[in-house]
Amino acid sequence: MFSTFGGLAALLAAIGVYAVLAFSVVQRRRELALRGSLGASAGSLSRLVLGEGLRLAALGIALGLLAALALSLLLSHFLFQVKAGDLASFAEASLVLFAIAVIACSLAAWRAARIRPLEALNAEG
Repeated sequence: MFSTFGGLAALLAAIGVYAVLAFSVVQRRRELALRGSLGASAGSLSRLVLGEGLRLAALGIALGLLAALALSLLLSHFLFQVKAGDLASFAEASLVLFAIAVIACSLAAWRAARIRPLEALNAEG
């Protein structure tokens, strides 16, 4: 049961990260189109969006680790046969969440790389 809820939470996290980045790409469509029309390659646009998303994901994971450590130390008397600061669990959860963020950011970056400058600049904002 815990695995099912954990998998569902990971799926919701992936959808949320992708939705935020996809919305950011839509909001910045004219900017990205202008960059593309001035000579930026699709790869550089993709790296721009991917880097921005992964920086936000890393910041979120770092803040989440700090909060989890503080809460686990606070609730340590409720834990049985588990250390309050179980580094293996924290590391595994962080790696899984970062992998999810990489996949979600890659999809948004791929979408940003496909923006056609002429169509985006001619579209009404």
